[in-house]
Amino acid sequence: MHVYPFSAVVGSDDLALALTLCAVSPEIGGVLVRGEKGTAKSTMVRAQAALLPPVGEVEGCRFACDPRSVDPACPDGPHPTDAPVRRRPARLVELPVGATEDRVTGSLHLQKALSAGTAEYEPGLLALAHRGVLYVDEVNLLHDHLVDLLLDAAAMGRSTVERDGVSVTHAARFVLVGTMNPEEGELRPQLLDRFGLTVDVAAPRDPQLRAEIIRRRLSFDADPAAFTAQWADAEAALSERIVDARHRMPQVQLGDAALVAIAEVCAAFDVDGMRADLVTAKTAVAHAAWEGRSEVTREDIAVAAKLALPHRRRRTPFDSPGMDEDLLDELLGNTAPDEDPDGGPDDGGPDGRGPDGRGPDGGGAPDPSGPAGGDADTASSEADSAAPETKSERKSAPAPTAVSAPGDPYRTRLFTANGTGRGAPGRRSRARTTTGRTVGEHRGDSGPIHLPATIRANARSRSGGQEAGPGGLRELRRKVIEGREANLVLLCVDASGSMAAKQRMTQVKTAILSLLLDAYRRRDTVGLVTFRGSAASLALPPTSSVDVAAARLRDLPAGGRTPLAEGLIESAETVRRHRLRDPDRRALLVVVTDGRATSGENAVNRSLAAADVIAAQRISAVVVDSETGRFRMGLAGRLAERLGAEYVHVGDVHADALTGIVRGRAA
Repeated sequence: MHVYPFSAVVGSDDLALALTLCAVSPEIGGVLVRGEKGTAKSTMVRAQAALLPPVGEVEGCRFACDPRSVDPACPDGPHPTDAPVRRRPARLVELPVGATEDRVTGSLHLQKALSAGTAEYEPGLLALAHRGVLYVDEVNLLHDHLVDLLLDAAAMGRSTVERDGVSVTHAARFVLVGTMNPEEGELRPQLLDRFGLTVDVAAPRDPQLRAEIIRRRLSFDADPAAFTAQWADAEAALSERIVDARHRMPQVQLGDAALVAIAEVCAAFDVDGMRADLVTAKTAVAHAAWEGRSEVTREDIAVAAKLALPHRRRRTPFDSPGMDEDLLDELLGNTAPDEDPDGGPDDGGPDGRGPDGRGPDGGGAPDPSGPAGGDADTASSEADSAAPETKSERKSAPAPTAVSAPGDPYRTRLFTANGTGRGAPGRRSRARTTTGRTVGEHRGDSGPIHLPATIRANARSRSGGQEAGPGGLRELRRKVIEGREANLVLLCVDASGSMAAKQRMTQVKTAILSLLLDAYRRRDTVGLVTFRGSAASLALPPTSSVDVAAARLRDLPAGGRTPLAEGLIESAETVRRHRLRDPDRRALLVVVTDGRATSGENAVNRSLAAADVIAAQRISAVVVDSETGRFRMGLAGRLAERLGAEYVHVGDVHADALTGIVRGRAA
């Protein structure tokens, strides 16, 4: 099988450098590659692995023990000092997103355990990747239980298996390389920090460069052998340079001045912990060795910082990765004399934009606190006129399309779907999953094997004289596991004029942003339906990217009438379509409204009828009442009753608010 040559890939210089530095110094910890689809992320990773120097290992060891430093706890050991050695190419082990825990860490060899009664451990992918590269494509879609395994191995350099009568620990040091499309969701912060370097890639916009990429790819597809031979000399030169850089690394000097400069850069960019300093130092040394220098320079530190720090500056999933290169140049003394040392307006980014890329204050809209005059919601009902709080809000309401910025997100209460599901593992609703607590056993063709139950069942079968099936087994029992699942959290948000008062919309957006952050942590899929004027729209189809949902939320305007019925109908249709695509993922509908319905004829009855349809479809729902003020009409509470939904006021979405309510009732 021919691999596309590494040196033939163009348009990804930063990615090529990051992968090369990890090849020179595997202690850096690996590379996370972020980019849109079709940007040669996987091609670069697989091509670079072919350039890695060969690995020497103890002959016959399944755990790739280094003959120069044998693992004393190796399950295949102890190895004699004069054990034969064999050399093999470095491995690139691919971890599929849908892999099982047993395949990743290894497990008991079931056939030998049942046929011969011996407990033999069968190594998994982590053992296979030891002293090589572990590659995870679409790493952001990896299930949480596999992420936990990777975190343990990356932190300790060892993999430990304690289950099914197996107790094994072995070395598992590898270069972790992951590729992802940010539009499909973000990584957990713990795993994100374990990647030493990160690179953002995008397709080039230069027509000549794009044409050259197409030309080379078509040439490779037409004759892979000839194309590979054409680049063989360049590949050999790169491989030799990597080996030379590895040999040169121990002689590279990292002076006190360079250490202080690294510490100053990391402190100035306000990164968490000390891992950023260590990774930057290791990367700077590797870059100096790669460039043939014997001492780390400020140029090496600048290159290392641009690769090691951007993903460590994020505080929430909604913060965009990146760094201010003008500030980096200023810290390292690289600012030209005629340049403005401040680098122009700097309010969170190199172009003067805030963390969300919209404005220095993160809002991107004029302050809507001033009076706009007139009625924001042109249709007024008798119930509206009876509420003094509504009149006061309307007097201070901004223009019909005003935009309010949300505040800082907070920790929310846990809202769950009703009953017990069977969806993908997550952290929200109760479900029968593949990870969690074993609560029983069953006969079936899918699911983890319940080894003790299988042994007991086969023992009874033998005593009853039943004939054995394939592999010597008469019965095979599976585990019934109860854990938590991920859901579709569909937000149905009222964006009408009654929501347009500054304080109300700010409070609502803050609550929704907090719910999005909670959905990110619980690995949910999110969607956004908005309704205002005379119609509802699916502002964001169900996606795993809460970043996109947060961006749509920030730009959400408010004004006009309240088509509540249309919003509920669009939400029900969205859930229906999603059930066809993913029937096991249950939906949790979160309706954010004050309960008013003022658009169209017979608006109130139509909205209640739409609520009855959702209730009939058994869609779990939560109604977040956005009505504020001393005098409330309670329309959202009546809507919650028709939906069969949990009711909560917007001020009680905060987790601390629930604690206060419980304490107040107890008192």
